[in-house]
Amino acid sequence: MIRATVTGAAGRMGSLIVGLLTEAEGIEVVGAAEHPDSPAVGRDAGEFAGTGPLGVEIKAGLAAAVEGSDVVIDFTSAEASLAHIDVALGAGAAIVIGSTGFSPEQKAQVQARTDGKIFFAPNMSVGMNVLFKLVEETAKLLGDDFDVEIVETHHRFKKDAPSGSAKRLAEAAASALGRDISSDLVHGREGLVGERTTREIGMHAIRSGDVVGDHTVIFGALGERLELTHKATNRENFARGALRAAFWINKQEPGVYEMMDLLGLN
Repeated sequence: MIRATVTGAAGRMGSLIVGLLTEAEGIEVVGAAEHPDSPAVGRDAGEFAGTGPLGVEIKAGLAAAVEGSDVVIDFTSAEASLAHIDVALGAGAAIVIGSTGFSPEQKAQVQARTDGKIFFAPNMSVGMNVLFKLVEETAKLLGDDFDVEIVETHHRFKKDAPSGSAKRLAEAAASALGRDISSDLVHGREGLVGERTTREIGMHAIRSGDVVGDHTVIFGALGERLELTHKATNRENFARGALRAAFWINKQEPGVYEMMDLLGLN
């Protein structure tokens, strides 16, 4: 039986994960954590998951909740996740990170860790990770004759833009086409910007209503257009991906892994 602790246990993703964990076989919730200032501290995690009492008290911070855990499932923020890595690995637990908004420097900090088991994915959706691979292969096949544009749409509450998944899509296309993501990525367009260059990878972020997450990569040439799209209809697919990752990472050697590793696509 895998013992799991969930951070942000009173939030949208954390409470959803707690609920799914109670239904899954071979894994159980033994810890739950929230920000020390959260009014949820001291309450039962099942109250927010809608499962009824679980006998798991939400603690103030991960350090107070992680004891006895095999894995920590973390959907919080980039800054919080960096701190949670230290706490989880220090307690001998693996960590599954689904947080977004990491800067290149923060990503590098995570990737440099060699002292424990870390599952670090910009998107936990299985379908989305297949899209990453499809975009890379499609860009290789179509080459420089096709323009690449990325459009992502998320709910109005999302704080970072573009999304981590949209950035990953751009990186996949840039890698396949031999382009530099730091200089060839163009965020939106306004005014007299001139004719589109052949090296540009366009990026457009939309924030509207309660959209969970839509991503479309457009490959456009003269006379034809190919579009690859993934639509997330609810957050449960991300949560189920995280559970799948929790089972998988528990069997791995220390290192930093992602969903592409789990799916055998790297």
